[in-house]
Amino acid sequence: MTPKIFSTMPGYTGALLRADLFAGISVAMVALPLSIAIAIASGADPASGLTTAIIAGFLISALGGSRVQIGGPTGAFIVVVYGVISEHGQDGLIIATLMAGVILVVAGRLRAGSLVRHIPEAVINGFTIGIAIIIATSQIKDFLGLSTESLPAEFLEKIEALWHARDTFNPQALVIGLATMVLIVVLRRAAPRYPGLIVAVGLTSAAVALWHLPIDTLLSRFGPLPNTPNLPSIPHLSLERMIDLLPSALIIAFLAGVESLLSAAVADRMIGDTSQPNAEVIGNGVANIGSALFGGLPATGAIARTATNVRAGGRTPVAGMIHALVILLVMLLAGYFAMPALAGLLMLIAWNMSEPHKWRGYMADRPSDRVLLLLTLVLTVLADLTVAIGVGVALGLALRLRRRDAPPAEWHPPEH
Repeated sequence: MTPKIFSTMPGYTGALLRADLFAGISVAMVALPLSIAIAIASGADPASGLTTAIIAGFLISALGGSRVQIGGPTGAFIVVVYGVISEHGQDGLIIATLMAGVILVVAGRLRAGSLVRHIPEAVINGFTIGIAIIIATSQIKDFLGLSTESLPAEFLEKIEALWHARDTFNPQALVIGLATMVLIVVLRRAAPRYPGLIVAVGLTSAAVALWHLPIDTLLSRFGPLPNTPNLPSIPHLSLERMIDLLPSALIIAFLAGVESLLSAAVADRMIGDTSQPNAEVIGNGVANIGSALFGGLPATGAIARTATNVRAGGRTPVAGMIHALVILLVMLLAGYFAMPALAGLLMLIAWNMSEPHKWRGYMADRPSDRVLLLLTLVLTVLADLTVAIGVGVALGLALRLRRRDAPPAEWHPPEH
C-alpha cells in the first residue's frame, strides 16, 4: 500500500523531469476547461471544479498507486453531485465528500481494492450510459442558448422545461457549440499528443469575445474567478446530518473507487506497469478529504486525462503533480470561456462515455446481461444512482450465483 511515487523517485533523471513537465502542462490544458464544465454541470461554481483539479489532482498523483494516474472531477459524479447540492446544499456536498474520503481510506486499509472485479460489467456499462444521457440533456440549455430560470433535477421534468423554453433558442450559441465539438475531434485526430481541447474551447470563446456575440461566458454568469483556492475549513458536522448524507457518501466512494481503479488498469496496459490498487484507493480517499476541506468536489482518477498524460510522455507521478500546479497558475484565464463551448465539450464527453462502438456487442451478450444493463440504465436516468447501483449490483451478483458453473466475467475497462 505504499504510494507509487516512492518507487519511482530513486533514479529519477533530468530526462524524466522534462518528459513529466511537458506531459503535466499538456494535461493541465485538457483538465482546465473540463474541470470548469463538470463543476457547472454539477450545479456548483466554476472555482470548485478548479479547486478539485488542483488539490485532489495533486494528492492523487502524490499518494496514489499508479505511476501516471491523473485525478480530478469527472463526468461520473455530475449526477450525484447535482442531486446532493439540490437537496442538501453546498455544505452537504462537502460533508458527503469528506465522508466518502474516509470510507475510501478505510476500504484501502482493508485491502478492498481488488473487489471491484466482482462488480458485474453490465451494471457498470448501464449506469455509465445512463450518466452520459443525463450529462447530455443537462447541457442542452447552454448548447442551444435557451433561457430558463432553472432546470429541474429530474430527467422528465428537465426535458419538459427545455421544451417550454424552445422559443428562446439562440442559433449563434448552437454554432459555437458545434464548432467547438468539430475542432476538438479534428485536433484530437490531427495532433493527439497536444492539448487540442483547450485550443478548441479557447478559439470559439475568442470568437465570441471578438465578434461581441450575445452569448454567456463564465465571467458574465459567475463573475471573476478567484486568484487561488479557498483556505481549508472544516464543515459543521452533526450525527443526524451525517446519517442523512451517508447514502450519497457511499455512492461517491463507490464511483471514485471504481473509476480510479479502472483508469489505473487502463494506464497499466498503456505503459506496461502494475499499479497498487489498495494504495490507489487510499490516495483517492485522502484526495477527497483534501478536496472537501478546500471546498471542492468529489474526485477520482480520470481515464481520459490519464491517457492524455501517457500519450504526452508522462511516466511518473510528478507529471500529475505538475498538472495541478499549472492549473493553479493559469486559472484566471478561464473566465473568458463561452458557455456553449463548454456545453459542446461536455456533449462530446457524454458521447465518448457511452462508448457507442460497443453497443452492438452489448446486445450480443446473454439475455440476463442485456436486461441488467437496460435496467441499470433506466433506473440511473429516471430514478437515481443509489437505486440503480443497489438494484444492479444485487441482481447481478444473484445472477452470478445462479450461474455457478460459469467463469467470472472479465472486466473490460472503458475507453473514454
